[in-house]
Amino acid sequence: MPPTLASLVQHSALKLTVRAGADRLDTPVRWAHASELADPVPYMDGGELLLVTATNLDAENADSMRRYVRRLAGAGVAGVGFAVGVNYEDVPQALVDAAEESGLPLLEVPRRTPFLAISKAVSAAIAADQYRAVTAGFEAQRELTKAALAGDGPADLLARLAAHIDGWAALYDTSGAVLAAAPDWAARRAARLTLDVERLRDRPAPASIVVADSEDRVELQALGTGRRARGALAVGTGAALGTAERYAVHSAVALLTLTTARSRSLQGAEQRLGAAVLRMLLAGQPDHARAVAGDLYGGLLDAPFRLLIAEAAAPAGPEPLIETMEAAAARSGEALLLVPEGERVVVLAADGGAAVAACAAYAEAQDDRAPREGGAEDSDIVVGLSAPAGPIAVSAAYKQAEQALSVARRRGRALVEHEELAAGSVLPLLADDAVRAFADGMLRALHEHDAKGRGDLVASLRAWLSRHGQWDAAAADLGVHRHTLRYRMRRVEEILGRSLDDPDVRMELWLALKATAATTPAED
Repeated sequence: MPPTLASLVQHSALKLTVRAGADRLDTPVRWAHASELADPVPYMDGGELLLVTATNLDAENADSMRRYVRRLAGAGVAGVGFAVGVNYEDVPQALVDAAEESGLPLLEVPRRTPFLAISKAVSAAIAADQYRAVTAGFEAQRELTKAALAGDGPADLLARLAAHIDGWAALYDTSGAVLAAAPDWAARRAARLTLDVERLRDRPAPASIVVADSEDRVELQALGTGRRARGALAVGTGAALGTAERYAVHSAVALLTLTTARSRSLQGAEQRLGAAVLRMLLAGQPDHARAVAGDLYGGLLDAPFRLLIAEAAAPAGPEPLIETMEAAAARSGEALLLVPEGERVVVLAADGGAAVAACAAYAEAQDDRAPREGGAEDSDIVVGLSAPAGPIAVSAAYKQAEQALSVARRRGRALVEHEELAAGSVLPLLADDAVRAFADGMLRALHEHDAKGRGDLVASLRAWLSRHGQWDAAAADLGVHRHTLRYRMRRVEEILGRSLDDPDVRMELWLALKATAATTPAED
């Protein structure tokens, strides 16, 4: 559950006292926000605990307080926290009366409790609630994956999903017929949604619609990744899905999509989409690639991945390896982008994921087998594997995989990783005085900007480059919002007069940062 006013009042370290609205302390708190504006409503989203000291309020004027509180209540503010001992030694009675009249909870904040402590308490409670939801979602994902891999059909998966969402679930084919439902009584309820399923079927997947009536709330989710849905999943609950329930439903959609029989045309459509995404990445257009990838491959681009190129001398091509990687990815719920290129295939797979591990195990087994059996077999493959990369570095990763593939051919090995070709390091070369002078000159304007207290551009640039241009990951490292990081990167470009889309610029900046780090003495 998210934090409530009651949980904050019960927080022993905050020492909050209820002055009005004691019967509404179960109100959820979405955030804690301090504002001394006479009318902060235009800047509120609803659900906030508003923290004030009444610097700009006539807090002893009954009419003024009545208007002020009504505005806050109408905007959906969860409550007001009034700091005493700052501008007023006690909470003004006019404010107390206005809060009671409007039913808006009013909390007294002692002088020794800083607003920051309240904000931290709310933030920690929200984070804990989100962690519980994510943990529950992952547990649901594991259970649903086990059910899907059991091979007993969708009934067990639907039963576990229904239990996780405290409702019911049903699976439909492309015609709108109910294939399975859980619990058993839900089959009759699901059968009444045939027209809604047909309506969903005409939309490109992924798609969803919500059907609400007097019985329950039903979400219909399309199954498939092509232009036409390959089926549909219905989930019925008494209320809107929470975070944990949403994780469970998304996992079920992914698993049912993978386990539903797919036609050759659907596989071809996915391959064409993957090829388009890969072409955009190779052309240095990661944002366009992410937009095209959508839900099918978008998650793969949000974390470091490996690019591998596999080829086989046998007429069958690298199909056995592809099947092995696809099975591993399906079991772990990973996205896998495969693009056939004649007699070989290019693959993007999550770094450290099951698909890459399956590829390595397959290649190792082939290397162990070849000396004993005295030659290549139909399933023999050769693989080149890049270093971990992000969306902005796919072109370099492709070259790395090509180089590793060439070495694998020459050495007669099934798989070679790029790291094996780069055992040395260029970092010792960066200690040269000339390199340091280059680095200082290149970064001087950014350091001068930061020294004036107008932002931490150097650290932001380092985090962004180290994360291969992944906004969410770099922002998380810095503890800022991704929009803040995007603004800082635009400022870097403006100050330097150079585009970060240029790989040469990114390389020079990274080397400059490494040179500075390599030659800066350690602090005591």
